Amino acid sequence: MPEPDAGAGGAALSRRCFGERLLHLNERFPHWFCRAFHQYNQREAELPIDQHQLLALIAPRPVYVASAAADLWADPRGELLACQAASPAYGLFALEGVALAAEPPAYGTLGDRICYHVRPGRHDLTPRDFWHYMDFADRHLRRP
Repeated sequence: MPEPDAGAGGAALSRRCFGERLLHLNERFPHWFCRAFHQYNQREAELPIDQHQLLALIAPRPVYVASAAADLWADPRGELLACQAASPAYGLFALEGVALAAEPPAYGTLGDRICYHVRPGRHDLTPRDFWHYMDFADRHLRRP
């Protein structure tokens, strides 16, 4: 359920070609994805799908995407855009996704079933992140 500051290959839109690109990802971590994925190195626009479509497939289940404002390699804006683009799938179930915003918030969370969280700092997983994850889990997984 939580996607803690995953970076490239996580929630950020690959077709956006910002930050860590597929070439970087596939050269540094060739074992993360199948070999067929490598054909899109420096050809992201040709990808048949992108991360927002994978997030939309999770609907109506909750999903939490976390990011760090200074982690430009992971593309916080691309993660927010993916959450926003996946939100209509949640609307089909009359559930709230992430509202449109021009830029990621300076700090805080947006959305309910799709929740986007951004915090100051770099690529990391902090104790404060865990409190946000636990609050989200309590909201969606705790039995009434």
